[in-house]
Amino acid sequence: MYYWSPALGFLSRMKIVAQDSFLRGQVGNLPYVYEEQMALRKIVTIGVYGFTEAAFFQALQEARVDVFCDVRRRRGVRGAAYAFANSQRLQARLAALGIHYRHCKELAPPTAVRQRQQVADKAAKVAKRRRDALSPDFIAAYQAAVLADFEPQALLQDLPPEAQTLALFCVERDPAACHRSLAAEKLQQATGVSVVHIAPAPEGG
Repeated sequence: MYYWSPALGFLSRMKIVAQDSFLRGQVGNLPYVYEEQMALRKIVTIGVYGFTEAAFFQALQEARVDVFCDVRRRRGVRGAAYAFANSQRLQARLAALGIHYRHCKELAPPTAVRQRQQVADKAAKVAKRRRDALSPDFIAAYQAAVLADFEPQALLQDLPPEAQTLALFCVERDPAACHRSLAAEKLQQATGVSVVHIAPAPEGG
């Protein structure tokens, strides 16, 4: 049996050679051995708005992304300029680059939560692509509906053992305007690894 424990101060897989009471937190002096240390060292987040296709994939390569976690519920983007981010085309290009793809639907906000942000955007008269921050109402709803039950170890155990950089992807340009920043914060709290938000070049720059 393999188990991930944040209490060790680093990410590791352990082979349990004692009874299952270990998993209930009754560690005591039960013996265990380190089977392998996971290589994850960094979490990055990235959106699609503001990127060209070439710049988007270049950014992933420069960040040395090993695993790409798509945290969208619906994996499509409107507009020909962002067709490269539609699911099948995106997965094909990532595979060609040697980057593992995961659809982390468990981190996507459900419809009722997304509607909280839509109401806030409408009240502020701001388009989704121009939003620069999430509303407090959305943040509270997302934390309650998604992050409260999210178990980082389940995601981490699904990573290839050699993965060093994990990317969380959605569409918004600004990480503060997207739930990926909240998911990244949750993972950072659980793992202690650094988080880097990748952004496109400034508009008009």
